Amino acid sequence: MTENTIYQYDIQKLNGDHLNLAAFKNKVLLIVNTASQCGFTPQLKDLAALKQEFAGQDFEILAFPSNDFGRQEPLEGDELLAFCEANVPNYMVFDKLRVRGPYAHPLFKFLADKKQNGVLTSTPKWNFHKYLIDRTGRVVDFFYPFTNPTSSKIRKKITRLLEAGKV
Repeated sequence: MTENTIYQYDIQKLNGDHLNLAAFKNKVLLIVNTASQCGFTPQLKDLAALKQEFAGQDFEILAFPSNDFGRQEPLEGDELLAFCEANVPNYMVFDKLRVRGPYAHPLFKFLADKKQNGVLTSTPKWNFHKYLIDRTGRVVDFFYPFTNPTSSKIRKKITRLLEAGKV
């Protein structure tokens, strides 16, 4: 069943291929809207450190560049791909999309709206807004941009979700 989960959504990779989020079933996810020219852009390295900390476990980071806030993601196509290859070594970055407003990608409408996700309401207010997804594809928490990805708050919640899924 994919209702009230992220598994109902297809997303576009940087190379143009499409991927259904069901590919991430049974994994704990941190979904983040990113930008290459934001004051929070150093969090890209922190996200890499977080991914490394949980290496070998069922944890993934999915980054979605967005130009919705202050036009801080001007890169497109090959330029965006080159930036990501240089700055995002160990987690997945998808094609640029909208994360808020009437033109937001359906995934981000789902993530932000309790009527859709059944759990919480939290529309991104800026770049580097983070959503924590459990192994069943459900939204379980969110973190504002000023919460560093390597904070103990985020790390503890990821650890609990990973341990909860162990057989």
